[in-house]
Amino acid sequence: MIAIGSDHVGYSLKELIKNCFDQNNVEYQDFGTFNEERVDSVDIAQLVCEQIMNEEYEKGILICGTGIGMSISANKIPGIRAALVENIYSAQISKEHNDANVICMGARIIGSSLAKEIISCWLQADFDTKERRIRRKNKIQAIEKKYNKCD
Repeated sequence: MIAIGSDHVGYSLKELIKNCFDQNNVEYQDFGTFNEERVDSVDIAQLVCEQIMNEEYEKGILICGTGIGMSISANKIPGIRAALVENIYSAQISKEHNDANVICMGARIIGSSLAKEIISCWLQADFDTKERRIRRKNKIQAIEKKYNKCD
C-alpha cells in the first residue's frame, strides 16, 4: 500500500491522483491534508514517513507547492529515501539507483498528466540490485545511523 499526503497547495493534485488510484484499484491511505486550508508540509511529511519507517506502508507520495519542503522534511525521518522528482526519468532512476521509498512532487511545477506518468513509472520501477547500487544504498544507511543515534 501507498501512503499519500499533501499540504494545502498540493491538495488538488493529490485528489486527482487518488481518483486515478481508485480507478486502477491501487491501494493507498491518505494522511492529509483534507482540504485547502493552510497546513505545514513538514507535518504531513512526518505523518506519511512515520508510516513507512514503522513498516505500515512500503511507499509514499508527498506533494506540496514545489516538492522541496516535503523532500527536505521526509529525508529527516530514519529509513526514508525521498526523491524530489519533476520528470519521468528522475522517477525511474530514483527507484532503480537509490531505492527511493518516497517521491515528492511540486503541484506548482508539474501538471496532472505528468504527475500521473511519474507515479506510474516510479511504481513500476524496481531497485537495481547490482553490487554498486547495494553498496551505495548501504553507505546511505550507514550515514543515517551515524547521525541518528539516540543518546
